[in-house]
Amino acid sequence: MTNFEPTLEYARSLDDVDILFSFRERFHFPQHDDADAIYFCGNSLGLQPKSTRYLFDKELNDWAKWGVEGHFQAENPWFSYQKPFSISLARIVGASPEEVVAMNTLTVNLHLLLLSFYRPKGGRYKIIMEAGAFPSDQYAIETQVRMHGYDPAEAIIELTPRAGEHTLRDEDILETIAATGDQLACVMIGAVNYYTGQLYDLKAITEATHRTGAYAGFDLAHAMGNVPLQLHDWNVDFACWCSYKYLNSGPGGVGGVFVHEKHGNNPDTFRLAGWWGNEESTRFQMKKGFVPSKGAASWQMSNAPVFNMVAHKAALDIFDKITMQVLREKSLKLTAYLEYLLKQLSHLSFEIITPPEPERRGAQLSLLFNKDGRKVFETLTSQGVIADWREPNVIRIAPVPLYNSFEDVYRFYEILRELNL
Repeated sequence: MTNFEPTLEYARSLDDVDILFSFRERFHFPQHDDADAIYFCGNSLGLQPKSTRYLFDKELNDWAKWGVEGHFQAENPWFSYQKPFSISLARIVGASPEEVVAMNTLTVNLHLLLLSFYRPKGGRYKIIMEAGAFPSDQYAIETQVRMHGYDPAEAIIELTPRAGEHTLRDEDILETIAATGDQLACVMIGAVNYYTGQLYDLKAITEATHRTGAYAGFDLAHAMGNVPLQLHDWNVDFACWCSYKYLNSGPGGVGGVFVHEKHGNNPDTFRLAGWWGNEESTRFQMKKGFVPSKGAASWQMSNAPVFNMVAHKAALDIFDKITMQVLREKSLKLTAYLEYLLKQLSHLSFEIITPPEPERRGAQLSLLFNKDGRKVFETLTSQGVIADWREPNVIRIAPVPLYNSFEDVYRFYEILRELNL
């Protein structure tokens, strides 16, 4: 990937041989001056699949036609609407279908999973997370710790980059886990850091955590549909995610959870009980006494929010037509081309704080500006680039391999090249 060229013709030549290029036509792009905007914000909200409206109309028609009978008579019966998603989600996270389920939203699911896997007792009460995690993770862990009667300042260990560095070193993460030892109850880290774009070594973190006797879990918000995962083989205990970023399932789209089969198939694993988590064969007997379903499905609270899941179906239908390996191969090349072009821009004062090693990042590059960052962002916006500004001075750029092209990346570079601040 070192023989790139900073020309439009070269970018188009890469698109000509891109086997995913046609997938771009499956999405709606925001418009700018009667043309597709350069959309690099899929790490915040993915684009709308064009099939979404058709699928919404189908469910609206079935609701009108069947009323309550649609739970069983609709073309996609609402009673089991979420079940097929588990097959698709299992492929994306590297799990069995019984280990995953689409339900709720991310932070709700994180709380439910922490109730199961952050179970402090005696001297084992500490939880490790990354410093500067997304606020929802910070708030969830802080309140879970307080609920168990501990002081967050004492119970929460935050992983911080070394002085003068922007990202965490793998060895520092593993050393902190080992040093915490039998005081450690749980590790819960965002698999890809939302701010820097750093991808952590989930397999190594899980192994180190298990050596202490603790549980390992991850927030996959920025990893889901972005990087290859093998949660089952890595022996991860639990994970949760949202679906509106790289999975393109719409604003506030349904979230999901992974629970390793060793926990999900163990009825003694604590979980909050809900009607839809009860064993399906006895669910409508309306009896006392919660009997958990097999696997991750037993963490469900309520029946499927069908109209929230329609966009999820549209998105997963697209993911069913590709593999994460193919997606990752393009992503590596697309992000590398972006990095190459950015390094040609000596007239702008910024540094890329995302790790340079391809295996330590996903589709996102975070640009830390020393000056004029806000002006650069506003200029990009005025010229049809949709990116993301993060205080105090970072622009996040995410070329999503499912719908972004090499020409998108080049035209972004072209705009920056012509800036005169």
